[in-house]
Amino acid sequence: MRTVSAQLETDGSAVIDTDGNVENVRFPDLNAARKAVMSTVESLSSQHGEEHVLHITDPSGTHSLTIHPDGRKSLHTPGAAPLIETVPSTPAPISVPSTAAPVATAADSVPALLPVPDVSALVEPTLAPTAVTAPEPSLPVSVPESPAAVTPTFASTAPVAPAQEVQSAPGATRRELRDAASFLTSPTVVQPATRGLRGALSRMGIRMAPSDEEQAERADIAMVSRHWAGPRTTMVTNRKGGSNKTPTVVNLAAVFARYGGGGVLAYDGNETMGTLGWRTEQGGHHSSVLDLLANTDSLLSTDAVSGHMAKYVHHQPADKFDVLRSDEDNAGDHVITAEDVDAVHRVAAKYYRLILMDSGNSDRAENWRRMIDHTNQLVVPAITMEDRAEAALLTLRTLETRSEHAAKLAANAVVIVSEWQPGESSISARIADGFRPYVREVVTVPFDPALKSGRIVHAALAPATRRAWLGAAAAVARGF
Repeated sequence: MRTVSAQLETDGSAVIDTDGNVENVRFPDLNAARKAVMSTVESLSSQHGEEHVLHITDPSGTHSLTIHPDGRKSLHTPGAAPLIETVPSTPAPISVPSTAAPVATAADSVPALLPVPDVSALVEPTLAPTAVTAPEPSLPVSVPESPAAVTPTFASTAPVAPAQEVQSAPGATRRELRDAASFLTSPTVVQPATRGLRGALSRMGIRMAPSDEEQAERADIAMVSRHWAGPRTTMVTNRKGGSNKTPTVVNLAAVFARYGGGGVLAYDGNETMGTLGWRTEQGGHHSSVLDLLANTDSLLSTDAVSGHMAKYVHHQPADKFDVLRSDEDNAGDHVITAEDVDAVHRVAAKYYRLILMDSGNSDRAENWRRMIDHTNQLVVPAITMEDRAEAALLTLRTLETRSEHAAKLAANAVVIVSEWQPGESSISARIADGFRPYVREVVTVPFDPALKSGRIVHAALAPATRRAWLGAAAAVARGF
């Protein structure tokens, strides 16, 4: 006879000892643990062809059963015959003398130690049904000395009153409905991997968790997809030309619009003529910021609707953002003033959730200074050329001494270092390390020939470049 001991907890955890071999296992709940342990011992008994004694200890107490190879189960009492037993076939009716104590069925003989929900699973009653009268709980049942006496019984639990006589327990204390807990839950569901080998296995039906790299990418996407309570304005600036301001504006706008669902404006804020219009797609008109300034009153009126802006901005079909171009008329003499910047920003803030401003090169110009006043997040681009990196540093120093607001923008700035030539990763890393102690975040972008010249389409960039711009946009979003 072999012995199996099982210690079961309410949460479904179990420690099972089979002849000294201890295992720690876990099941969904206590009932599942009971059933699994019982099934396992039944299989062992059948496999080895010998009885197994099962000791189960759970929150209801300790119970001992003998499991027979043929599937019978009986309560286990050391040194005694089985008290309750199941047999393969139905026995003949038992003759009971009139003076004998009432015959108890097997189900009535089960001690109260056994969990009520599992009695039917552990012991199968087979004795013929007989009307019985339960004895007093405090007195043992007498057993007649007649040879016809049946299997002895034990004191049963208190009899259950008929259903119509059961008194319901007092109700729970009344509480306020506003204190009631919600029945809704918000479980965290991790989507399976979609990239690399893990993604391939997931598509084959083998669910795999995403890698650390994919989880980081998902976090950046979630960051740039957010919508904020009110418009946000980003200024991209470096006091030296050729420092990658325009490509930075275009790619940040593309990332925010693609993942966040539009509502993004890229505004060329140069005081005269900028290059943002040259690097993006032109719409079905030639409007510039001057045309918008001539119609600010109508655009700000209560009758104006978002569709009216299409007359002044150039939509980018692939990248989902709009461009407000600077004046390209070389014969013109209009210079953008601080008041013009205020007017443009009022219109832009009415129709767009995110405004990215491509600044001019003069930090002394009044339009440049007014753009700073409207800025929530500063971005300073640089390329892997010493003079451009130095100009970025000087731009930050200038802002630090300009005003309290400008100093906060400089300290919270995001610096984006783009590689100008292939194989310059060590140079970009060195420049990035030089900026890190003085700004909030620094991001490096690898070289990509698609950014050197011509119209910029974000989808045409290499995957590594797009991933870097996603990280840069997430860094910007963290400043909002």
